[in-house]
Amino acid sequence: MPTEATTPQPFAFVLMPFDSSFNDIYLLGIKETATQLDFDCQRVDEQIYQESMLERIYRQIDVADVIVADMSGRNPNVFYEVGYAHAKGKLVILLTSDTGDIPFDLKHHRHIVYGGSATRLRTQLAKDLEWAKAEIQNLRDSRIKVTLQKPSGLLEKSDWLAEADIDLKFDLSNHSSQASPDIEAIYIYMNRQWTVRQDEKVCSTVDSDWSPFKERHFLACPVRRLQKNGGWAQIKVNMKRILAVASKGEVLKDSYQLKGKLGLRIATSSGNFDYQFPLDVAVDEIPF
Repeated sequence: MPTEATTPQPFAFVLMPFDSSFNDIYLLGIKETATQLDFDCQRVDEQIYQESMLERIYRQIDVADVIVADMSGRNPNVFYEVGYAHAKGKLVILLTSDTGDIPFDLKHHRHIVYGGSATRLRTQLAKDLEWAKAEIQNLRDSRIKVTLQKPSGLLEKSDWLAEADIDLKFDLSNHSSQASPDIEAIYIYMNRQWTVRQDEKVCSTVDSDWSPFKERHFLACPVRRLQKNGGWAQIKVNMKRILAVASKGEVLKDSYQLKGKLGLRIATSSGNFDYQFPLDVAVDEIPF
């Protein structure tokens, strides 16, 4: 009788300095954690290959489902490889033993700071790999990859009010050999107090059906489906939120750092696919 095809293990490729001082971090902190979560986890020095090491690293980044990169020690090779992974749109989990090793242009990306402790790393990495595993399964099932571009924000401030104005851009892409399922609806999930607009129109809002978010906002679908081999669409969203009101005795600051999470749900003919993103954006007043 025919057998059902098994789902391949997600492949986690690890980028880190080639230094014996990192062996415990890799073996006990990263590889053991990933293996327990059913990832195929490898570094390039564990593989047999004929091409140059750099070519091999690029090839493994290309085929990996998720990249785990340790930025400790400010290793230039790791920095360059992480840049390549980001350019390829890969899921990347960043680690560092010391926050001082995070380069300026990556400070807006979340890092697991493990302080040299493999035990601490295991605890945090397990959570991130669970998230990555869900994202990988979403991509395999829906064939829709969702990427949130770096948000841009402004502070609109008067003598009596401070309000955040944030623009979001979600890129939807399909690089599989099949068209995506039909897209029936798209929702963005936030906590309360945000007004969401699309194409300058306020989006309809109801209570959330996805914990821990509080509100669900209805978005217009840019396309019916994503075509195979490079289908792409973009969703642009504007969000506003009042941060402080002078009449309530609240201090109107010149800048705010807004952090949290948002969710995007794509409802398709094959079911719902949920994507979560960290929100970490600075809003500053433009001086005139």
